[in-house]
Amino acid sequence: MLVLSRKKGESLMIGGDIEIKVLAVDADIVKIGITAPRHVEVLRKELFESIREENLHSMNRQPIPEELSDLLKRNIQKK
Repeated sequence: MLVLSRKKGESLMIGGDIEIKVLAVDADIVKIGITAPRHVEVLRKELFESIREENLHSMNRQPIPEELSDLLKRNIQKK
């Protein structure tokens, strides 16, 4: 892990197109701004972890035959 010290108003660059800027520091809270290309997804870590766990859960879950039957029936009714 790279550890850097930055003051309010200072930035760091990741690659040539992602900038992370310290906007404010108040006690134990740091407000940062991130400038990145639109194709770069930026998420809080806890949200990223939640999405990842949900995806893993979905991959490991075996569909119940009744659920599959209901999904097929609804899909046919829509058409």
